[in-house]
Amino acid sequence: MTSVDSTVSAIDAAIGAPVAAEGGGACCQCGRALDTSPSDDFCSENCQNVWRAAHATTVPGHEVLDRVRDFVLRFNLFPSEHCAPMLALWYAHTHAADHFYVTPRLILSSVEPGSGKTRVLEVAQHLVRAPEMTMSATTAALFRMVNDGPITILFDEVDTIFSPKTGGNNEDLRGLLNAGYKRSATVARCVGDARAMKVQRFPVYAPVALAGIAGNMPDTITTRAITIHMQRRREDEEVEEFWEEDVEAEARPLREQLAAWIDTVTDKISRGRPDMPEGVRDRSAEIWRPLIAIADAAGDHWPTTARAACSHFVAAANVDRKGGGLRIRLLADLRDLFAARGVTDMTTAEILTALCELDEAPWGDLDGHGKELDSRRLAKELEPYGITSKNLKRKDPGGGKAKVPKGYYVHGEGGLADAWSRYLPTSATAATSATSQVTAVADAGAVADTNATASESPPGPAA
Repeated sequence: MTSVDSTVSAIDAAIGAPVAAEGGGACCQCGRALDTSPSDDFCSENCQNVWRAAHATTVPGHEVLDRVRDFVLRFNLFPSEHCAPMLALWYAHTHAADHFYVTPRLILSSVEPGSGKTRVLEVAQHLVRAPEMTMSATTAALFRMVNDGPITILFDEVDTIFSPKTGGNNEDLRGLLNAGYKRSATVARCVGDARAMKVQRFPVYAPVALAGIAGNMPDTITTRAITIHMQRRREDEEVEEFWEEDVEAEARPLREQLAAWIDTVTDKISRGRPDMPEGVRDRSAEIWRPLIAIADAAGDHWPTTARAACSHFVAAANVDRKGGGLRIRLLADLRDLFAARGVTDMTTAEILTALCELDEAPWGDLDGHGKELDSRRLAKELEPYGITSKNLKRKDPGGGKAKVPKGYYVHGEGGLADAWSRYLPTSATAATSATSQVTAVADAGAVADTNATASESPPGPAA
């Protein structure tokens, strides 16, 4: 026997290859004759994949996540150090989504095209479970693809679907994306012709990543999502060239390692009740629970890294006024205005003047043609929060009769403080200088008025 034959025999013995059949070898997995298979060891690609999965060495979770994070960083530049670790955890969660009650949406937004959103999805499709990359799939097609799952939807250029310029009337798609956030959700649809029509409940639970230009995503989706605001690279910033065939080949073992490790910890992560960072609760905690549970199972630095990323993204979401809609922006600007002036009430006229003078705010040009915020629009925007204007007594500097203009209070019934506390969380936004100021205004019974005349008798008890 030659040395080559001895080596081959040793390899066969190591992998437990069956004895070769007459006229050719036998498949290492099922034992069938290889016949015309191009492989010397397996009769089909399926047998090869099954064998490799059974004999694979599970890489520790923290090492797998490190490798995925580093792989992502080769082809993308991100606005924060927390983005790549978050993406590694999000990709990992797609392999265990069926074991969680919710699957957080991932949003990649930018103010201009060419900011790297599509590249993130292109890399992601080689790391997530059962990717379905799409730009223009119909809602009906998505219903059926999710129904036939498992699937991870990677939806590019989604801004063209929800943009008001194109009508923005895609309630079915929005309903699918909203409902599919929770595992138990279904969407009922009538199927069949008129004679045999019946109601079918489509399961719509699936991980979803959405990429598009900022500003057109419905709030009902953004509040269920972790959002990265991508930026264009500077001329001095470089990433590796993206050759898809090379990326696919390099990513395949990473995806397999990720799936293999996740499979060993699914019971642990599905039953986990991870501790959340301070100030992360309710919807934010629900969104982050799967990712932090995975990080805790991975160990090493990942529990700390995941919680730092969680705090960062939750804080960014809370101060992302544009993402919360125009009303949230108005509440936030009012909070900053009252805090900066150190007052507990202001007249409507004072508020409108101050808001319209803000350099980077929309209040001086609401329609793009110079239309300023007026008292009627201000009242309309604040009314849903239970905020109403009241009469304010103002002394006449000349000693004449006191004026009674309309205005808004911080405290009391119909005041601003309640809405601030409900819709502008402060515990996760310590990075903003306004937080401590607003907290002081909201908590104090009386604040020195240095820039405006205080009211003599504010109506209603202090909150």
